[in-house]
Amino acid sequence: MKKKKIAFKMFLKKGNAEEYFRRHAEIWPALKSLLSYHGISNYSIFLDDDGETLFAYQEVDRVGSQELALQKIVQQWWAYMADIMLCNPDNSPITVPLSKIFYME
Repeated sequence: MKKKKIAFKMFLKKGNAEEYFRRHAEIWPALKSLLSYHGISNYSIFLDDDGETLFAYQEVDRVGSQELALQKIVQQWWAYMADIMLCNPDNSPITVPLSKIFYME
């Protein structure tokens, strides 16, 4: 099965870039395992020069990755990050999907 390439933006609350980096440097191993189990790989997050906009890229090879939002550890991570990110009422980060315009292999 061919992997689907997904890119999206997320947003930090002003002045929280350092804390965001710190928390991701200590990302929970169980969360990483769950992401891998659900077919997510090549997951990268970049910070824009504005210090508030995050650009995320991931490849997904399993259709059931939408189930992640229902997982307790994902919800706990969202709650852990909610004080430094712009979030939806359920603590999930506000995301804006990006359209692929160009790809070079």
